[in-house]
Amino acid sequence: MEKDFTMNSKLSLKNKNILITGVGKGIGYELLKDFANRGAFVYGLTRSKTDLIKIGKSKNFKVFLGDVRDEKKIEKIFWVAKKDKRFINGLVNNAGIRQRIKFENIKKKEIKEIFDINFFSIFRIMQIYFRYTRKYKIKASIVNIGSIVGEQGFDSLVGYASSKGALKSLTQSFAIEKAKYKIRANLINPGFIKTSYYEKFKMKKKLYNWTLSRIPQKRWGEPEEISALISFLISDASNYITGETINIDGGWTNS
Repeated sequence: MEKDFTMNSKLSLKNKNILITGVGKGIGYELLKDFANRGAFVYGLTRSKTDLIKIGKSKNFKVFLGDVRDEKKIEKIFWVAKKDKRFINGLVNNAGIRQRIKFENIKKKEIKEIFDINFFSIFRIMQIYFRYTRKYKIKASIVNIGSIVGEQGFDSLVGYASSKGALKSLTQSFAIEKAKYKIRANLINPGFIKTSYYEKFKMKKKLYNWTLSRIPQKRWGEPEEISALISFLISDASNYITGETINIDGGWTNS
């Protein structure tokens, strides 16, 4: 008899209410669509009004306009979920920025912006979410989106790489400290993924071919592959996994 992965399996997202930041483009947009299709109810956040209009409306998600640094906006989303009689039991911290600047040229305001969005906002969202899970006794899973750059470093991305490296330490420490409350936290590090900038990147043939030469699988990853991994980490099938860093990069970090 064929297994029912929608209703009965631990892989199902049917009983999941998930908050995802940065749903306007790229991986976040893919997550929003895929998780809704898998049966989850998704609360999304984007800071782009254009992207908000593009996303539209659905019975399977609610998307809010706002910045991840706006703590009142984050708290409002949790309040709306409670009003909807849904309790958020999955959190994906996806929103982030990247600035390609040489180390000696980074200005204080630029490094501050990178850390404010890529690290400090996530730190605060996790604090808000932890208090929320304790108040309502919620068993939860958090997935933070890092980068292979945070593992290995990269030319002209020192600010971005540093913020993602800090995020790894945050994820690991939180996972150890809060495991007793049945709250899990894991980090995934995507490599080169076919998001919205893929076609533009392909135009830079020399650089694009260099990336392919470095990736053992000789291809860029698909957004659906990222979504499938995060879906697993949010699902009850991964209940014994916490504090882990998973590279999803076609073998880049091992080459």
